[in-house]
Amino acid sequence: MYATGPRPYSEFVPLLNKLRTAASGGPGGNTAPLSLSRLRTALNVFFALDGFLFAGWVVRIPAIKEQTGSSASDLGLALLGVSAGAVVTMTLTGRLCRRFGSHAVTVGSAVLLSLSMALPPLTHSALSLGLVLLVFGAAYGGINVAMNSAAVDLVTALRRPVMPGFHAAFSLGGMLGAGLGGLVAGGLSPTAHLLALTGLGLLVTAVAGPVLLTHPAPDSDGPAPGTAPARLTGRTRNLVFLFGVIALCTAYGEGAMADWSALHLEQDLHAHPGVAAAGYSLFALAMTAGRLTGTLLLERLGQTRTLVAGGATAAAGMLLGALAPNVWLALLGFTVAGLGLANIFPVAVGRAGALAGPSGVAAASTLGYGGMLLGPPVIGFLADWFSLPLALTTVAALAAGAALIAYGARHASAPGTEVARRGRAAGGSRDRAVSPMAAE
Repeated sequence: MYATGPRPYSEFVPLLNKLRTAASGGPGGNTAPLSLSRLRTALNVFFALDGFLFAGWVVRIPAIKEQTGSSASDLGLALLGVSAGAVVTMTLTGRLCRRFGSHAVTVGSAVLLSLSMALPPLTHSALSLGLVLLVFGAAYGGINVAMNSAAVDLVTALRRPVMPGFHAAFSLGGMLGAGLGGLVAGGLSPTAHLLALTGLGLLVTAVAGPVLLTHPAPDSDGPAPGTAPARLTGRTRNLVFLFGVIALCTAYGEGAMADWSALHLEQDLHAHPGVAAAGYSLFALAMTAGRLTGTLLLERLGQTRTLVAGGATAAAGMLLGALAPNVWLALLGFTVAGLGLANIFPVAVGRAGALAGPSGVAAASTLGYGGMLLGPPVIGFLADWFSLPLALTTVAALAAGAALIAYGARHASAPGTEVARRGRAAGGSRDRAVSPMAAE
């Protein structure tokens, strides 16, 4: 029947191999999307763990104060250990990330953070508490810089503005940690509670850590681990500083709201203590909701418009919250302020990282953390000199300032920056994805 006979099977093997390669997306199959998805999930886990552990510690501060016999001023000095450890470590973690990679530093910091949770219940004086809180603060600062650096690389690889989602995971973890901590505070001693958090933190790190350790950071425009960082221009350093100031303005508001919102509602508006406590809860819920929808917002508006609109919204909300004549309008104002502030910090840190890699993240995070530390005492001094409602309007002023800075930087941070130039040198395909104010 065949003029030349049936063709042997071996002749079809190359064609079949080509078809398999085409169907799988390339040699070896298209595994990149799966790897990026696993990395995104693992990073979300670490952001949530960070918030969960920190909130678990915060709810036990009163019990630790009683255990150590500390006065309010002694406790305040001991708590400076967290701040000092975090700020010092944040300035160093960028170098560690360049040397060992942000993934390895994230996992190592998570282990140290989990272990340090068990230390405060072992102390019996304000001095010893302050010393162990240096370790806790160092781990907290390290993991925040490292995981944000890893997130910046992943955002670049995904070419989607998903940074707010990671910070939403942090907020959700914090809410869960505070809620569970409040529930078990009456039944578990601080030692048992914080030791349980140590075990849980190590378990989560053991599960999620291998994903980071076995998957290298996605290709980015920053220097590879173990290599010298590219020299940044003065213009780039100035832009990193601007985004750090924007982060500071946001964190100032978060710190002020955490410490003073309930007192304002109860003292100035005569709210019931339970209603007064709801002020910060509504603010935190609004921030979480805003971050959960942050990616969609960034895709619709772009980064500059998101920063400007967020700052303006937060300013209006805080003016209402601070100056409202009744409790319900104040609660509405705090909610609006939370929605406005939600995405400013993650966008600012992400842009600093896109400009200067881990060093940019470290600089912006340090300034932002400084704003969170600065807010409560500044509000306290201004409340003594003037009044608490007037003091809270400084949150609105700084939020408006963040909006103005972002608007002023809209042209200076367009695609001619250091990262964009490095991207063109690497092939030019990622200029738009990494430019600090792309998609305007």
